[in-house]
Amino acid sequence: MAVLVTGGTGFVGSRLVRKLLARGETVRCLARPTSPRDNLQGLAVETVVGDLQDAASLQAAVRGCARVFHVAADYRLWSRDPGELYRSNVEGTRNLLAAAEAEGCERVVYCSTVGALGIPKDGTPGTEETPVSLDDMVGHYKRSKFLAEKEALQAAARGVPVVIVNPSTPIGPNDIKPTDTGRIITRFLNGQMPFYLDTGLNLVDVDDVAEGHLLAADRGEIGARYILGNRNMTLREILLCLSALTGQPPPHGKIAYDLALGIAHVNTFFAGTLLGREPGVPVEGVLMARKKMFFDPSRAIRELGLPQTPVEEALDRAVRWFCDHGYARTPKRMSPRGNGPADDRG
Repeated sequence: MAVLVTGGTGFVGSRLVRKLLARGETVRCLARPTSPRDNLQGLAVETVVGDLQDAASLQAAVRGCARVFHVAADYRLWSRDPGELYRSNVEGTRNLLAAAEAEGCERVVYCSTVGALGIPKDGTPGTEETPVSLDDMVGHYKRSKFLAEKEALQAAARGVPVVIVNPSTPIGPNDIKPTDTGRIITRFLNGQMPFYLDTGLNLVDVDDVAEGHLLAADRGEIGARYILGNRNMTLREILLCLSALTGQPPPHGKIAYDLALGIAHVNTFFAGTLLGREPGVPVEGVLMARKKMFFDPSRAIRELGLPQTPVEEALDRAVRWFCDHGYARTPKRMSPRGNGPADDRG
């Protein structure tokens, strides 16, 4: 039987597709008509056109699939119509889970985010059990993913074989949009980050996240959540690591949070409100950065066997992929390298 991947054209989803193909699986990808297919180029997958908001298309996509990996999401920190995020992330997840339930799928892995989890006030890393509520969610993206995760938990409670994974901050090849973290890397490479905020992230190799999806399908407990993460690092530490890898000079210093928030408000007003386009510095992004997004992946390591590729290796692969694909010039310290085995490992 086939395996369905939603979001297979995206960053995490395309790396998951590669791993599934390496295992000899027959892979079907759900994609919207407008979704670019660059990340699937040359891969032996069946692409079915559909949309998370179109229940009939989901029923057809799920039919004949033993397993479903729901990786697709509307990830934006600004939208002219925030309702779009809820329709795709919440209602879309509900639609897909209903289709999987109706078709009797053996296992569904729902890709949530650590953004839907709690962060302890004492500064210790968050876990799957850290208390959290909808009121703790900053912005429409986080709120929509929190509510979508509730849909997955409710489906598991009524007997749908759902396992939830909560990736932290993936880095690596095929980040075509790129993600917010990918933008940090490319801006650094292009000399566009003279300052940094005092914030932090949990970084993880994107292929470890993809592997975590497979491990969750094979070994995960129904209704359980697993943080797919690796190393907690301040933004300064991340930039210093990039500096050591590339020879690029590190940023000059920190920018005050209130100043960054003021810049974000101005940028969001002019770009978003007046011009109707995504701001380069969205307010939600700065608000989210107020807390360090540090998390503990020990449960996934212990129960699933989640791999822990060194973050330096993941950053190196990300830098090379961005340079190879024209997002930035290759730093003199790094020798050029094309799409070899390191970029396409299964």
